[in-house]
Amino acid sequence: MCGIVGYVGKKKAEPILINGLLRLEYRGYDSAGIATMEKDGIKTIKNKGRVAGLLDIPEISNLEGTMGIAHTRWATHGKPTDINSHPHMDNKKTTAVVHNGIIENYVELKKFLTDNGYEFLSQTDTEVIPNLINYYYEKESGKTENSFLSAMSKAVKDLKGSFAIEVLNQDFKDKMFVIRKDSPLVIGKGDSENYISSDIPAILSFTKDFYLLDDYEFAVLSKDNIDFYDLNLNKVSKSPKNITWDMSAAEKGNFDDFMLKEIYEQPKAIRETIGARVSKDSKIVLDELDFTKEYLESIDRIYIVACGTAMHAGLTVRKILEGFCKIPTEIDIASEFRYRDPLVTKNTLCIFISQSGETADTIAALKLARSKGAKTIAISNVIGSSITNEADYSLYTHAGPEIAVASTKAYTSQITLLAILGMYFAETLGVAKEEVDKLKEEILEIPGKIEDILKDTSKIKTFANRIYQEKNAFYIGRGIDSCVAMEGALKLKEISYIHSESYPAGELKHGSIALIENGVTVVGIMTDPDLTHKTISNLQEVITRGAKTFVVTNQDLENVTFDEVIRVGKVSPYLSPVLSVIPLQLLAYYISKEKGLDVDKPRNLAKSVTVE
Repeated sequence: MCGIVGYVGKKKAEPILINGLLRLEYRGYDSAGIATMEKDGIKTIKNKGRVAGLLDIPEISNLEGTMGIAHTRWATHGKPTDINSHPHMDNKKTTAVVHNGIIENYVELKKFLTDNGYEFLSQTDTEVIPNLINYYYEKESGKTENSFLSAMSKAVKDLKGSFAIEVLNQDFKDKMFVIRKDSPLVIGKGDSENYISSDIPAILSFTKDFYLLDDYEFAVLSKDNIDFYDLNLNKVSKSPKNITWDMSAAEKGNFDDFMLKEIYEQPKAIRETIGARVSKDSKIVLDELDFTKEYLESIDRIYIVACGTAMHAGLTVRKILEGFCKIPTEIDIASEFRYRDPLVTKNTLCIFISQSGETADTIAALKLARSKGAKTIAISNVIGSSITNEADYSLYTHAGPEIAVASTKAYTSQITLLAILGMYFAETLGVAKEEVDKLKEEILEIPGKIEDILKDTSKIKTFANRIYQEKNAFYIGRGIDSCVAMEGALKLKEISYIHSESYPAGELKHGSIALIENGVTVVGIMTDPDLTHKTISNLQEVITRGAKTFVVTNQDLENVTFDEVIRVGKVSPYLSPVLSVIPLQLLAYYISKEKGLDVDKPRNLAKSVTVE
């Protein structure tokens, strides 16, 4: 849950590294640092706080090296301090390392190294890495590139956990060494220069040609060359992938914040995700899958496994898979799935959702499912990500880079793709033809309906101004609307730090209504005509107890009064979460702005959760 950047080339490295860190800051922002190879050795500059704080350190202007590594941190081991910031060096100050991930056995390694005369300055797990490399390098005969790679290989074999590691060593003035396992890392190929990053957008302005490393693959980079090796130091041949993302997607443009920009990008993201997959007059096209009717009939259950917002997206498709396809479907939190011995067999289909494709818990759950013989589908926004490399099949949303920590367009794109997948299953099984045909027409209209919502957000902004100082809020809905309530409550707590809870509306009277008192805000979602009257009754119960009500609906409400009603376009309940969540995203955004908070980088959170 950190960001790393590297550069080797003909230009001054420091501004390129700082630029990359600023683009990666959504991955962690409690401390930052850089190390460059200077004429008189490796120089490190690091500090607690945001990346911009590095520019206030006078020594940074003295860095002239054309090769360097950099890191922006989300703290796991050790509080955010200057000493705990990366890069970390070995005791002899010859090897510098930045690291994304967690070394699970660092305590044992630290004891081993301490017993061998090494001392530690920080409380981090990362500091064992440069010292362990030094330990093995000192035992090598000669100081060649091969001997250093051998030392790195031995050190890495001792590490348990996840890591993407960049290394500089004093003996190699023009070479950088990297390796990864279960943590993201990409290499960008330039003209007499090469780049390294945790994420493609951080270096997309410099190159569109990228190498994707597999687990336990090394790369040795100079300005004119990149060599790849496996863990046993056999050379590996790799070809670059050309990434066609529009760089403007990673820029704020005329918007104050990435989150607001990404909310307004949802019509485009959904159109791109639908693409040629759906048309009114032909069957769903998912060329990535080769499922037959016989295979789908053999499935005894489907698991949809994800974390956070992605899990909320997964909840919305159960209605199609069970209602149309009659396949029992369970939605599970990835961090719990792998520890409860799930009932997975060769007749189980498991679908894993991760915006980044690097979510550690979700990847671990996928590996478990495969080990039990299940077929697996990965749904991600990032081509070549770890989860897509591990899965049997991969389906991509086309939301483009999402920079704000709180997900918006990735979530609605995931729901859209999951709905398409559900319709594909139904068509392959030959069931619910009329319902699927109607959904195909409606899903094509979704982007336009979102644009209608975004034309006038003044009522949402006014309500946000009214409640932004409150300490608690409650979100309720029934059926598929309860899934949207969960996502709305999560958005509010993520970026406004207001305590918010979501409940199926019928559950309020079973305990939670005890928390409703005069002036508390309750947000209600009502898009299913079969359940609206029941949710209205539950809202009347909280109104009676003094609650303020903010309602998102596509239903005609007569003889009912709420404090604020936001109307969204009428659409089947199977698709309504894509529309009803938009006002909830905006409500959370405007409340956060009223409170003067950093919308894009909320405290204690990072975009890509690459640790358990």
